[in-house]
Amino acid sequence: MSQNEVKEQVLKVLDESKVGTLATVKDNKPYSRYMTYYHEDLVLYTPTSKKTEKTDEIEENPNVHILLGYEGEGYGDTFVEIEGKASIEQSEGYKKKIWNDHMKNWFDGPEDPNLVVLKIEPVGIRLMNNEEDSPQTLDL
Repeated sequence: MSQNEVKEQVLKVLDESKVGTLATVKDNKPYSRYMTYYHEDLVLYTPTSKKTEKTDEIEENPNVHILLGYEGEGYGDTFVEIEGKASIEQSEGYKKKIWNDHMKNWFDGPEDPNLVVLKIEPVGIRLMNNEEDSPQTLDL
């Protein structure tokens, strides 16, 4: 599979999968939780409160790991593993870009001062369980 084909498959998973895991590191141990994701090309964004443990963990260690795409319908579902560097974005632009009405359960609106956006820039991506020579690594 060519790198263009791998990238197309990765983007397909990102387009179709909005919920995945986010693992951070604290005291040299991983901590995972489910998050909702949005993407622009291969950069991922996820909303959270600035008053969470994950934001503290990212401030101390920006290395994160994300799993997206596994639907749980059986063995062989295609998914992606993403190693990334996370940053905490507080600008109105990021908040407005990802805002949707589902977030009203946790935030007053995109101007809520507790809302921050985690921006995850990938440093490694693997396409898993696609039908050809899995895993496939996307060169970045």
